[in-house]
Amino acid sequence: MHLGYKNHGYSYYMDGKQVDTAEEEKDLGIIITKNLKVSQQCKQAYAKASRMFGLINRSIKHKDRDILLSLYKSLVRPQLEYCITAWSPHYVKDKELIERIQQRFTRMFPDLRRLAYLRRLQHLKL
Repeated sequence: MHLGYKNHGYSYYMDGKQVDTAEEEKDLGIIITKNLKVSQQCKQAYAKASRMFGLINRSIKHKDRDILLSLYKSLVRPQLEYCITAWSPHYVKDKELIERIQQRFTRMFPDLRRLAYLRRLQHLKL
């Protein structure tokens, strides 16, 4: 992988064979792209968290607030927060994508749907 805008992208050889270049690499579950943007990581975290959220939504018939909060905090949020200090999103579109899961979760409660998003977060203590 050639990092940086001023990198000339030289070809490297090992044992007489050219080493392949990569556009992105995944290490310890974090996607690193050649331009060091975290959009791919945000999309992957959103997809994993969305799958877990869907599993909870389909599996739980009696939607008790405490049970749902416990499941959300133990199954969904870890997908969004895994190594967040290493790939912390800084573009608004990436932050909004990650935040969308929590917005969907707060709308699961019928008594909170009419409230604004920030008020729902306060009621759920998220």
